[in-house]
Amino acid sequence: MHNIFLIARREYLERVRTKGFMIATILIPLLMGGGIAASILIAKHTKSSSHIVIVSQDLALATDVQNQLDDDTDHNMQLNVIAPPTANTRTTLLRELKAKDIDGYLWITPATVQGQKPSIEYKQGSSADLATRNTVRDALGKVFTRERLMQQGMSSSDVKTLMAPIDMSSSNEQQDDTGANFAGAYVLFFLMYMVIMLYGMNVARSIIEEKTSRVFEVMLATVKPGEMMAGKVIGVGSVGLTQVSIWMLAAVILTATPLMAHLLGGGTHISISAEQVGFFIIYFLLGYLLYSAMAAALGAMTNSEQELQQLNMFLVMPLAACMISLPLVLNAPQNIWSRVLSLVPFFSPLLMYMRISVSPVPWYEIAASIVLMSLAIYAVLWVASRIYRVGILMYGKKPNLPEILRWLKYS
Repeated sequence: MHNIFLIARREYLERVRTKGFMIATILIPLLMGGGIAASILIAKHTKSSSHIVIVSQDLALATDVQNQLDDDTDHNMQLNVIAPPTANTRTTLLRELKAKDIDGYLWITPATVQGQKPSIEYKQGSSADLATRNTVRDALGKVFTRERLMQQGMSSSDVKTLMAPIDMSSSNEQQDDTGANFAGAYVLFFLMYMVIMLYGMNVARSIIEEKTSRVFEVMLATVKPGEMMAGKVIGVGSVGLTQVSIWMLAAVILTATPLMAHLLGGGTHISISAEQVGFFIIYFLLGYLLYSAMAAALGAMTNSEQELQQLNMFLVMPLAACMISLPLVLNAPQNIWSRVLSLVPFFSPLLMYMRISVSPVPWYEIAASIVLMSLAIYAVLWVASRIYRVGILMYGKKPNLPEILRWLKYS
């Protein structure tokens, strides 16, 4: 244990004293916070300003759609009505759309039979302008719902009352912080993803550097290979935990003050609870141990950064799978696939943490994920230690799979 402590202490002090550590500790949270704030501000203040022409034989219907779009405060669209159209109207609109004089047109053909749906054609210049398309779709839905209700005999005042937006207020004394907690969980998710990947790779790079300088040959005279690997994993992990602690402390201080709400306009804020912090630390440590052990084995098998880049897919692919599975976990955290994926040891650090943050998770599932991860860490460490103690002395030749399997048999 004394040798492990000395190696861990050396790895820790060697990294926290560098300018790179100080710059990353300050710069990364600033970039992340600035990116989050900028995306929220852009989403809040960016409104559709498309020029749309509404065409219909029914002037009242076209005007109703125009008024409904005007009532929508989430856009600044320019709206024109042509009712009724002429024989050259469509040709003229297509020419103007091609010349970008207009951004789109909405052609509404009223139903000729009672109860029949009207024919609607919406053509726009940019297929990527989904915001305008969705705004037009929502407006049409409200207009035709209102018309059907009036055809059933309801008065316009009753229809207006029925379709008025419903205001929801919290029944508790405290404001509902679901959105704020979700935002905090989302930030911590990406923070964990980034730190596990970066510091896992740092373990591999550290091994390659010392293999290149032949420092191992001197150290192995007094230190066992297993102690060296354990010291590196603990030392580099302590650096990551120190950096994450500084970031989380800054985040807690920032979210506890009205500064963030003021910067984001008062309608958006990020909340990080003590429960989120606790589970973050647990799953960060387990995830780091798992991936850093894999990285140590990869570093022992390679001789240069170029060779490591070819093998880092074994670290990146499970983390990338977590990113791909994130929408499933967010939309249906209690779905059978979400539950199964969150119990897979290589996915648990990110997916189980996210499930815990957005939805109540049974205690036995949390316990099962921790137990399975602990078993996986033991298995990976067992394999990595055997690859490590042989691979650190291998120079100039990248081992193939049969050679690696032979290393596992060495006692």
